[in-house]
Amino acid sequence: MAESPILIVEVLYPGLTQLDFTGPHTIFSRIPGADVIVASEPGGPIESDDGLTFAGTKRMCDIARCDLLFVPGGLASTDVINDLAFMAEFKRLAAGARYITSVCTGSLVLGAAGLLKGKRAACHWAWRDMLPLFGAIPDAGRVVRDGNVITGGGVTAGIDFALVVAAELSGETFAQALQLNIEYAPAPPFDSGRPETAPPDALAMSRARYAKLLPGRLEGAKAAAARM
Repeated sequence: MAESPILIVEVLYPGLTQLDFTGPHTIFSRIPGADVIVASEPGGPIESDDGLTFAGTKRMCDIARCDLLFVPGGLASTDVINDLAFMAEFKRLAAGARYITSVCTGSLVLGAAGLLKGKRAACHWAWRDMLPLFGAIPDAGRVVRDGNVITGGGVTAGIDFALVVAAELSGETFAQALQLNIEYAPAPPFDSGRPETAPPDALAMSRARYAKLLPGRLEGAKAAAARM
């Protein structure tokens, strides 16, 4: 008897960061035996934070179950965690999933769903300190696994994260071949991808931008945490 397909549900919401989603999706869609569903709470088109629209998402309520649940991050993650309809469907799907996963501030969604209590989790460096609001343990790793929870750091970490998932589901040799197939051999022009290595001026510029966003995001996170 043939094995059942691995059902992967990728949950989107308005204002997500598209690379958080499209990096992992590129890899998930190539995993042998994987059935990948792109979903959202209302279904239909979902617009990302940079104006790209993902059409034809399925309604979360129409999906009975999944083996792996994935949610990307984005500045709107601290809005969607206060969307009670979204969170109810997310928790329902998470309850039966073998793997619970996220990239970037998608881990705040996991936290708000009560899935990270006492667990280590990755997040974008600028927002990692919000994780303890949900009982999670912040981890600066690019990919962090704690039990059946696998989380990735900010944005581009989604590719590393998805390769770890591919190795888990289909073995290291397959994941290595897939890395080769997509020619994932990062060689960035600057060593400025983490606050520990970024030049002071670049770090100051980023911190100034995020400082303006912090009050609103923190308010959203605290509101969601208060309902736990």
